[in-house]
Amino acid sequence: MEPNNALAVFEGTKIRRIWHNEEWYFSVVDVIKALTDSVDAKDYWYRLKQREKESSEVELSTFCRQLKLPSADGKYYETDAANTESLFRIIQSIPSKRAEPFKLWLAKIGYERVQEIKNPELAQKRMMEIYKAKGYSDEWIEKRVRGIAVRDELTDEWGKRGVKQGKEYAILTAEISKATFDMTPNEYKEFKGLKTENLRDHMNDLEIIFTMLGEKVTTEITKSKDAKEFPECSKAAKEGGEVAGNARKDAEKKIGSHVVSDGNYLSEPEIVKRKRLK
Repeated sequence: MEPNNALAVFEGTKIRRIWHNEEWYFSVVDVIKALTDSVDAKDYWYRLKQREKESSEVELSTFCRQLKLPSADGKYYETDAANTESLFRIIQSIPSKRAEPFKLWLAKIGYERVQEIKNPELAQKRMMEIYKAKGYSDEWIEKRVRGIAVRDELTDEWGKRGVKQGKEYAILTAEISKATFDMTPNEYKEFKGLKTENLRDHMNDLEIIFTMLGEKVTTEITKSKDAKEFPECSKAAKEGGEVAGNARKDAEKKIGSHVVSDGNYLSEPEIVKRKRLK
């Protein structure tokens, strides 16, 4: 699952989440921010735990688990996270008019995930609907969804071979990108003028295709060489990226223009830009 898919939105507030032990775990500070509009949600959470311990002798921390979630700087940090059941208990301690709507939203999120596990096509359909609502064309969406499947296949392979989520995944991804496009994802985002946005949501068709090629070839090399742990998977990542990079350079010679673009869809939706450039 991509980082961007690990975000949920409640009344305009982004809430980080992670699928762990067959259920969603949500960032507690993000939930607090959504319910209280607190300027400092971390401080609110700290004081809430103190207040609850003094009044009811309940340790709210016991309802949480420390799980690695992405931060604004793109890195992953241990964060207090709670599943649906535990969040219902924590919410009881937060005086907020949004509590009841949030409970309904939380229950709906959990139900949708269960349904998607039973029928993965629902998850894909929902994803396509979201992209369409954001202004992406059917042609772009088809490639983007396929790219997500290719990415998931690769990360599943890394997981089975002992690569650690978070930092090691990020390093391997950067190696593929560097070999494919001569830029790491962070460099690529800066080139496109992006900050917290998902890089792949601002790639054009060819950029998505060559990203897929690099990751798919990396998956096949990893399997064929039976790569184990980070060092061997790193070598496979570089080789997979080099295949895609060479293909990109060859394509650029034939096309007569660069595949890598500094364009993004921040001010103009993809479907509008596609029609304009036809």
